[in-house]
Amino acid sequence: MNGQEKFERFIQRHPHPHKWLVDRPHLTRRQFFQLSAAGVSASFLAGELRAGDIVQQANVATQNRAKNCILILMAGAPSHTDTFDLKMVNGVTPSAVNPATINGILWPTGIFPKLADQIPNLAIVRSMNAWALVHSIAQTWTQIGRNPAAALGNIAPNIGSVVALEKESERTPTQVFPTFLALASASAVGNGYFSAKYAPFKVNPSANGLPNTTNVDGEARVNERWSQLHDMDDLLRVKSPLGRSPEDMEEFYQSARGLMYNPAVDQAFKFSAAESQRYGSTGFGNACLVAKQVLAADQGTRFIQITIGGWDMHSDIYGRNNPRGTNLFTLGKTFDDGVAALIGDLDASGLLSQTLVVMAGEFGRTVGPVTGAGGRDHFLQQSIVFAGAGISGGRAIGATNANGSGITDPGWSRGRAVKTEDVEATIYSAMGINWTTVRYDDPFRRGFEYVPFSDFDLYGPINELWS
Repeated sequence: MNGQEKFERFIQRHPHPHKWLVDRPHLTRRQFFQLSAAGVSASFLAGELRAGDIVQQANVATQNRAKNCILILMAGAPSHTDTFDLKMVNGVTPSAVNPATINGILWPTGIFPKLADQIPNLAIVRSMNAWALVHSIAQTWTQIGRNPAAALGNIAPNIGSVVALEKESERTPTQVFPTFLALASASAVGNGYFSAKYAPFKVNPSANGLPNTTNVDGEARVNERWSQLHDMDDLLRVKSPLGRSPEDMEEFYQSARGLMYNPAVDQAFKFSAAESQRYGSTGFGNACLVAKQVLAADQGTRFIQITIGGWDMHSDIYGRNNPRGTNLFTLGKTFDDGVAALIGDLDASGLLSQTLVVMAGEFGRTVGPVTGAGGRDHFLQQSIVFAGAGISGGRAIGATNANGSGITDPGWSRGRAVKTEDVEATIYSAMGINWTTVRYDDPFRRGFEYVPFSDFDLYGPINELWS
């Protein structure tokens, strides 16, 4: 049975697969897991699982190519047929899109001219389908790799938080930057039920760097107050009988303290006007610039999320009525300036080979003629772009039909549309994390799967990126 047949059979049996878990009592699902899973660990076979136990459901081989990951969330959902799966529509697509064929890829050089030079580093997956067409749900789904309304969805951590937890043991005492950094991403999903130490550290980069990393009373006085604080209430903060909240507060204090009076912070988070200009002199460009500098600092950050919104173009998508408004050309320039400089600098420094860059919106947009308002509405078909971490670039994986409304060739081993959960598994695999991991430390003790339905092998990495 191939991947598509397995996927379709499961969906036929469970038309609402994420609801399937909600309707199953915990013990029933564990019993089913016990009967159906293969390759479980000795701790499982020894008896009842305890809270905190981790089961490696399968002895899978990860790609383990990436030390870091940068997820660029294109919030609002870009039109796939005007960007990464370009389809020129007669009488609709303006000539200013300036299509050019590069490495066999039809590319909108009028929208992304600088990224055209980076195509040898890019792998475009065109056979992706979203699950939902509501922005809030789909954007959260993209960040947690599962249905937000399904079992454990409301306590599920960001993919970056899972990476932070898994990579905690690799941090050294001198690495003081947060493992998970969210730049220009105020609405980034948090740490879910995980400890606060794995939450995203959210900041909007500016030329002034991080605020409040010093104190008017001086470092000596800060150190004195720090010691007094711990002398008075360590018993309340560490392993407190009051629960997670005091422990989380202690994690926040410790993380913040490590960033104070640290020259590495200024070096990574500050930048000159000339550097900002090279990245486009925008908030998004500054986020890309800081991401590059943070990874170069090697201070413990392993996952960075950057958000660029504005892609929800239901009207005037080509800017014919208001050329200075938000449209594909104006927002495209912001995106192009920032990402092209980021990938180029990572490549020049050697960091691209150990950094997976993922660019994705939450879904795609309607194809063919534009609407009466001159825009495009929500659509499940979409594209996603990968770079770095040893992937084979300069190509497209999968193909769509003439107008981009459907998939003609999935282009990967599972023989079906790529889903958000597959992208999640790809990120984990690239970073050497077993995507089939199930943790039994969730509040409901029903088992939190890094990638949903791991026991069914329903989703998995896009290994073709590296072939």
